[in-house]
Amino acid sequence: MKLTKNDTRPDNGGKKVVSRADAVVFMIASAAVAVLTTVTTVAGIIGYTSGPVTLVLPVATANHAATGLLPGVTGHFTAMEATLPTLPSGPGELLAWADSLNQIGFLALLVLVFLLARRLRSETLFTSGSAWIVGACGAALTVFGTVGQILDSIARSRLAELIGANARTPGEAYSFSADFNLAPVLLGLVLVLVAGVFQFGRRLQQDTDGLV
Repeated sequence: MKLTKNDTRPDNGGKKVVSRADAVVFMIASAAVAVLTTVTTVAGIIGYTSGPVTLVLPVATANHAATGLLPGVTGHFTAMEATLPTLPSGPGELLAWADSLNQIGFLALLVLVFLLARRLRSETLFTSGSAWIVGACGAALTVFGTVGQILDSIARSRLAELIGANARTPGEAYSFSADFNLAPVLLGLVLVLVAGVFQFGRRLQQDTDGLV
């Protein structure tokens, strides 16, 4: 049995969650944020090669005890803010790569917002291209965000060793100190799952169109 289209049903009478005007705002905002964050990232990378650089470095050893605490309370520092007159070439390059990769991952998220808003504006959301865009941006965010954070942690740990913040005493165990944020990984995996939802929505839409 083939269903026919009912022309008497309401046509777009309700309020849309995202209107065309809202979609344009999202497109403009995502593009502006992309430009601003890219300029800031480039300026930060240039700053690694010119003038003093202030960084928060991990302290992986327990011999930097905190003083002035209440009686019976002990503690040690796990991070310190250090100002270096110049950065060594090795850690400096790692920091530059880390910032670049983190920015690429963030740009992937902004590109996703821009393209989805554009497709919402044209009312062509559930397409094979949309599913591919969501999946690719999710994978890029996961990979670049993860690698960027690893390189950043390696660079900061090397700098901490070079300036003596992680000076080890004989017999003291040493553990690699890293500040890792799981948000890019989790968000990237969610986007990959959303890509599967888009594929399902596309198939459902095609089946529905076949009945109309």
